[in-house]
Amino acid sequence: MAYELPPLPYDYAALEPHIDAETMKLHHDKHHQTYITNANGALEKHPELASKTADELLADLNAIPEDVRTVLRNNAGGHSNHSMFWSIMGPAGGAPTGALADQIRADFGDFEAFKKTFNETTAKQFGSGWGWLVFKGGKLAIITTPNQDSPLSQGLYPILGNDVWEHAYYLKYQNRRPEYLAAWWNVVNWSEVAKRFETAKK
Repeated sequence: MAYELPPLPYDYAALEPHIDAETMKLHHDKHHQTYITNANGALEKHPELASKTADELLADLNAIPEDVRTVLRNNAGGHSNHSMFWSIMGPAGGAPTGALADQIRADFGDFEAFKKTFNETTAKQFGSGWGWLVFKGGKLAIITTPNQDSPLSQGLYPILGNDVWEHAYYLKYQNRRPEYLAAWWNVVNWSEVAKRFETAKK
């Protein structure tokens, strides 16, 4: 079954002023669609893979035939990462509550310290990539990956991730990645992130 572009769960302009509508249109309609088109092209060569979700493919890259492994690592990765990205954003912003907030306090001291560590770690990602919050060994951890590599390929479930490819922010922030990272917290959908935290703990 071919992958399809998931609709945005909010309007293109819903994340203004932190993420502009033009960036959202380009990012969702063009960039994400390109990853899907490329992934579907690779899957056509191996119909036996068509029943697998992007996440299932990424969780076992070595099982993917070598002739399409890199294409799917990049493009099924792009599809999976962006599908997560749209879902964990929204216009409400705010702060985590409940079990996730407790875990952040336990592992980072407080929410502000967590954001500072996440921003500093992700700002240092060389070139294109992602910053991630994962659950590893009973604790929350912040990691980065290059390109469209997914934590799923390391056996880790992404609780939260921020895209630091320039296409995610360049129209508004140009080369000011730290400024984009700081503003991004205003559009995190913490109820969705909390659900992902519960999944990660299983």
